[in-house]
Amino acid sequence: MSFTKNKTKIQAVLTILVLISVVRQFFLGNYHNMFLGILTLLLFMVPQFLDKKLGVTIPVGLETVILIFIFSAEILGEINAFYVKIPIWDTILHTTNGFLMAAIGFALIDLFNRSEKFSIKMSPYFVAFFAFCFSMTVGVLWEFFEFSMDWFFAMDMQKDWILSSINSVKLNPTGANVPIHVDVQSVVINGETWNLGGYLDVGIVDTMKDLMVNFVGAVVFSIIGILYLKHRGEGKLAASLIPQVRDDLT
Repeated sequence: MSFTKNKTKIQAVLTILVLISVVRQFFLGNYHNMFLGILTLLLFMVPQFLDKKLGVTIPVGLETVILIFIFSAEILGEINAFYVKIPIWDTILHTTNGFLMAAIGFALIDLFNRSEKFSIKMSPYFVAFFAFCFSMTVGVLWEFFEFSMDWFFAMDMQKDWILSSINSVKLNPTGANVPIHVDVQSVVINGETWNLGGYLDVGIVDTMKDLMVNFVGAVVFSIIGILYLKHRGEGKLAASLIPQVRDDLT
């Protein structure tokens, strides 16, 4: 009961902070950020929507993580520029996203697994594997979205990285299919020399880093899911993180 009260307090505090941010951005004339704040309030309603429309009960622990994730991504990350101020902010959120998407995938496959309409019962390992694959697929689709926004709308969602060295076949003076190591100190862009201390990578490193940490989050939840299914009903930690399918829908 106390956990539920804490979740309610956290949700109330986050909602108030978002409302303050929306009002502040309005008076500052930052209408794009104001829209992000309104979008955040709508996203806060997603757990309740899933509960009513899909019959999936989101545990208090998982719902709290979801709310904090949304607030961290939109209000702190976008509006308050934490993505720029804190270099690991994007990494933390992508890891959390991998965890959350695995939880959603787990709930979806568990719905079928517990339904009497399906004669095939899947092992805990298969359910966890599906949750892992679901999370990774969502992660890949998100990277597609980031690339599309950068390519078609001149944004910079796939953040640049500075690489102090590269290994390239193209730069091999002999033309052989053998990569050579090149230390990069500066680059020339439109005739102007930029002393960046390395080569400007425009998305590959960021994309691979995001997918790798998404992988970590998905693996962690998949392990929790396996333990939960093998000992269903036991363990407060797992029960607070894994969505429950109501029995009246099975």
